[in-house]
Amino acid sequence: MRVTCNGQPAQVEDLLPALVNYGHFTSLQVRGGAVQGLDLHLARLSQSTRELFGSELDAAQVQGWMAQALRQAALSDASLRVTVYSRRFDFRNPLATVPVDVLVAVSAPVALTASKRVRSVTWQRELPQIKHVGTFGLFAERRAAMAEGFDDVLFVTADGEVSEGSTWNLAVHDGDRLLWPQASALRGTAEALLKQHWPGAQATQPLRLADLIGMNAAFACNASGLWALEAIDGHVLPGSQALAEQGRAVLASVPWQPLS
Repeated sequence: MRVTCNGQPAQVEDLLPALVNYGHFTSLQVRGGAVQGLDLHLARLSQSTRELFGSELDAAQVQGWMAQALRQAALSDASLRVTVYSRRFDFRNPLATVPVDVLVAVSAPVALTASKRVRSVTWQRELPQIKHVGTFGLFAERRAAMAEGFDDVLFVTADGEVSEGSTWNLAVHDGDRLLWPQASALRGTAEALLKQHWPGAQATQPLRLADLIGMNAAFACNASGLWALEAIDGHVLPGSQALAEQGRAVLASVPWQPLS
């Protein structure tokens, strides 16, 4: 993995402020120097910067740093993680408007396709609309699910509504429509692209665990791929593989936006 800070090789002093655990990020896949939903990733970074720091992010500069990091790594296919934080953030005075810093980490490309069996748990991320760096809880819940023989975890709010997976969004099919949970969650770029390009009927609505018993198929998606959910809490979903294949075909038709 190669990491840059504001376009320069990251030094120890650049990384120390990250120990405060206050910041946000986006993760994305690059193929041939291009990204699906690049505009969505940049918009996410800009909006979250306003919410967490009261600052404006120069999205064009960030895109330039991303392209530069790829060139320096001599890669055209890669995984990128872009993290926004501030070396000037002071937790004693969190209301102060501060300039932000940008870490770009480049690593090998990934494509998630393997099907999974998941279990549900009542849990919700803090500020679920922001892709923030506070990931301890969600990974602890994933670890607990895996210790019981599952592949991952699906979150349910205290009110009993299905929201999202540990690092992914959920879609289910009721035989007529593709359904997306309405509960507060991090709305991912893959979900946004699928909503824009899905050819059939779809809706966003409240979904409770009991509603999933009547579903025949479900898939999970994020910027690293789309995969079938074979079962949720032991309820087998026999149509998931076919639905996932349809979802991957839809994403394959989405144009890729060049980084430079």
